[in-house]
Amino acid sequence: MTSPNTAAKRSLAQRISGERIVLALAAPVLAVVLSIVICSVLLATSGKNPFDAWNVMLTYAGKSDGQVGILNRSTTYYLAAAAAAFGFRMNLFNIGVEGQYKVAALFAAFVGAKVDLPAIIQIPLLLVTAMLVGGLYASIAGLLKVYRGVSEVISTIMLNSISIAVVGLLLVPGVFAPKTSSTSNSIQTDPISQSSHFFTMETAGGPLWGFIFVAALVGVVFQFALTRTRFGFDLRATGRSESAATASGVNVKRMVIISMAVSGAIAGLIGMPELVQNSFYYGQSFQPGLGFLGISIALLGRNSPIGMAFAALLFAFLDTTGSQLPLQGGFPFEIVDVMKGTIVICVVVAYELVRRYGLKRQQQKVGAQLAAQLAAQPAATEKKEVSA
Repeated sequence: MTSPNTAAKRSLAQRISGERIVLALAAPVLAVVLSIVICSVLLATSGKNPFDAWNVMLTYAGKSDGQVGILNRSTTYYLAAAAAAFGFRMNLFNIGVEGQYKVAALFAAFVGAKVDLPAIIQIPLLLVTAMLVGGLYASIAGLLKVYRGVSEVISTIMLNSISIAVVGLLLVPGVFAPKTSSTSNSIQTDPISQSSHFFTMETAGGPLWGFIFVAALVGVVFQFALTRTRFGFDLRATGRSESAATASGVNVKRMVIISMAVSGAIAGLIGMPELVQNSFYYGQSFQPGLGFLGISIALLGRNSPIGMAFAALLFAFLDTTGSQLPLQGGFPFEIVDVMKGTIVICVVVAYELVRRYGLKRQQQKVGAQLAAQLAAQPAATEKKEVSA
């Protein structure tokens, strides 16, 4: 039979767990609501009806082609967020995701154009190539941090600039680009072989990229590695306190290098959906800005695989449906960028407000428990005296 104290403790634990879930959801929801309000005010100020803009976006999201476009974009966005989030969980700010996926995609495109093996070998070869290049490029920042004390923020920003030079040096006729120009005036690699093409699923709204399953697998492995392995425990412990991790026997230097390499390996996958499912070559204008967008999505999703999935869908929804604004209502497409920027700003503010509220609530609960214990002590003492 359950005692009243046990039942009370269980009820208290359930209330605390429920409140934690509510507080975890409150920050992103509050950020999105504040962003919608701000963008509505901006649209109204410019003479546009904000309700018409939201109607255009929601209507297109309800169509099959809009839904396919959202899922395809969210696949790439999720990989970008996972690459940034892995470093964040280690308390490492990998700002170099942008350069890592560009260099990785360039090498993968070159290999895909030069090698033509059966698809069951060819596709894993391209994925491994991209992950190896991305991981090796990111590990440079890890080595600089460990052995020279260089901040990973500074080194990865500089490596972003260097990656532009690397791509410019290699993507020239006779090196990674063909000697003779194709029908296009832009410089680009040869198209990857047919066996390099990833499968798609034909739907009423168009082809749905099969790479969405790879993104889902990355999320599952991400969560499992962090919560169910010794490596994940060491990573989280090092991220919270390097001194405590060192005292418990964790090799902090090795964890920094490995974490940067794994973050870069995930970053190497960011350009692969576009390469093996859509464009099939690497050009000068190959998907810019995904690295910095991934940081925003990781922040909104609180570095959680499930949270980042919803954040990636939200940003993909904004980009996909926002493309219809200039076509159907004459609305400026820039309002989408304003909304994404305000979401990031608002989520930082909202997380801080929720954190302070949660801390205050925790202090109140501890105070109430202490008061209840102090009030119960005189009663228990008096009962003992009477019985004696």
